[in-house]
Amino acid sequence: MAGRTSPSTGGATRRTLLAGTAAALAGTLAGCDTAPAGRQTSDDAEAPVVTGHKPKGRDVVDVVADCGAKGDGRTDDSHAFARAYAYAAGRVWDHIGRTVIDVPAGTYLIRAPNALLNAQRGKLKANGLRFRGAGKRMTQLIFAPHRAEDAYLCRNEDSWANVMFEQLGFACGTPGASFFYSYSTGQAQDYRFTECEWTGEWTYGVALDGSNTNSEMRWDACRVGGAYRKAFLYSGLSQNSLSRTQQDQFLNYWFNDMKVEYSWGNFLEFPYGGSITCRGGSYIVTGSRPEHSPDYGRTSTFFRFPRGPHHDSVQRFHAEDIRFEVRTPDTVVIDCAWDSGTVHFNDCDDTANAFKPFAQDSRPHRYRIGGQGPLVRYDSCQLSGQHSYEPDGTGGAGPRARYDMCRLRNHPQQDFIAGSGDRVRFVDCVGP
Repeated sequence: MAGRTSPSTGGATRRTLLAGTAAALAGTLAGCDTAPAGRQTSDDAEAPVVTGHKPKGRDVVDVVADCGAKGDGRTDDSHAFARAYAYAAGRVWDHIGRTVIDVPAGTYLIRAPNALLNAQRGKLKANGLRFRGAGKRMTQLIFAPHRAEDAYLCRNEDSWANVMFEQLGFACGTPGASFFYSYSTGQAQDYRFTECEWTGEWTYGVALDGSNTNSEMRWDACRVGGAYRKAFLYSGLSQNSLSRTQQDQFLNYWFNDMKVEYSWGNFLEFPYGGSITCRGGSYIVTGSRPEHSPDYGRTSTFFRFPRGPHHDSVQRFHAEDIRFEVRTPDTVVIDCAWDSGTVHFNDCDDTANAFKPFAQDSRPHRYRIGGQGPLVRYDSCQLSGQHSYEPDGTGGAGPRARYDMCRLRNHPQQDFIAGSGDRVRFVDCVGP
């Protein structure tokens, strides 16, 4: 082997190459300490000014060991969680959170609203708050306020960004209470939920209010169960907005590998536009609304996008690699009335119940379209029932929807569209 040349090195031996590499590495390391005159190195960059002093206390607080929570499912642990949050808020240093709140395995009864996160009136501006459980079904928080109306387990009013919830279960013990209220004019944003679960009957899961941001939120491998009188994620509550028409900063919501299996209600509702991506998982509505709703009738909708008054904001939705179950005629995959933007389904399937008698007349995908859209596209999807396209009266010529290489289970192409079929184009699709 010694002395054999490599055709890619111009005749140099392997031993020569190794020696040269070592010499070059030594020279590079030596250069880390010095730099030629007049050349600025990364070490010369001005460091950010850090004010104040590092807070005292431990970086991890345990709601049981440190705050006295019982976790027996019977004792009201509201005070223990309030103490844990107050400790974390008190350790914010230079606008950065410095505390992880640990919630060990157990079942925790919480009756006081805002006990888990209580940031009101925007007095605190901080980045970084983390709640860490032991795992879904292992750490269970039961929110059972004495009064459900306007009762939230978490309240963040223009205070916290970069908030994380990990391996926690949230159950609504008082039907009609809500999980999270987030109001923002620029501060509240960047939430992440990892391996969390929601059960029970809620009004809102996460309700977004305000006139700016409330953006950059991510759900990974979570289960959305229970039921929702409004929606699991409702973007644009308008209770405290400075201007309803400025509710146009709902950007970047990601749902990955989700298990969406709830009894009734809406999963996502975005009346003011938004940028939303859902990838992977199973989406099922398992039951039906117990009574007629003034806003929704008897339908339960995964993606409900009505048209609210707002500026020309982003309106973008993408669903990919998702299996939907349409179990009844009242289950709707999407109901979209956005006046522009795009809607895209890629490699999705809603045909699990296409063999049932109701499927022939069902309309699980519904659009109201105008001169500016939305532009709708389905790629490599398997689709049941019919799709409905209703014109909004604003006119506009040419196709607004396209189906590429899709399988239509209940109707041939000429009968698949209910309404404005002249706005739809099919490319290499297969019908029954």
